[in-house]
Amino acid sequence: MLQVEDLYAGYGASEVLTGTTLSVKKGTLVALIGANGAGKTTTMRAISGGLKPSKGKVVLDGKEVQGLDASRIARLGLAHSPEGRKVFGPLSVEDNLLLGAYSRLPRFFGFHAKAQADLDRVYDLFPKLKERHKQAAGTLSGGEQQMLAIGRALMARPKVMLLDEPSMGLAPVIVQEVFRTIRRLKEEGITLLLVEQFAKSALEVADYAYVMERGRIAVEGTPAELSRNERVIAAYLG
Repeated sequence: MLQVEDLYAGYGASEVLTGTTLSVKKGTLVALIGANGAGKTTTMRAISGGLKPSKGKVVLDGKEVQGLDASRIARLGLAHSPEGRKVFGPLSVEDNLLLGAYSRLPRFFGFHAKAQADLDRVYDLFPKLKERHKQAAGTLSGGEQQMLAIGRALMARPKVMLLDEPSMGLAPVIVQEVFRTIRRLKEEGITLLLVEQFAKSALEVADYAYVMERGRIAVEGTPAELSRNERVIAAYLG
């Protein structure tokens, strides 16, 4: 469903990714773990179009998308819940959610009617968002904003969903809630690429995982394999 091949990308003269290769099969959850600065978020941005790769391929559902605008990649079926949540603070919760569906629904007549089923799905997943649907997104707690960011991505009905550091800055009890949601998305068959600072939690929900170091994949395998790898244990699971 998603294939990244020999990807190079960076910022200005600084190359962050130096040959990243990974794949995500349909209906699976793949985790990408590694230390801060390893290139995980840069990988996500290069996949979703927020950053133009200098070399390599990104193949989404059989179509090469590297170099396309983020809006075009979104219309082709990729949704990105970014690091730091990036909700639109002055807008209501519901307006934030509706923006997630903008790329696939009619611009004028019938937009709200066609979006209602998706809103109902998100509100079923996150009842707190339904309670606060008229509230400004910027007034939500950090955990609620993360729920909103995930819900907004779901509104696009994506073929592949990128989750970048969904637990960042959240209290432990909220982190547990976020991972319960991720498990539910996996059970629903959504194809997911997860970047997560808590390696142990990521491996508990993943079907396969990659360890990134210095802009490229250093180790890969099933969660069981990585959990027995002394290098991974020492660096991320100890």
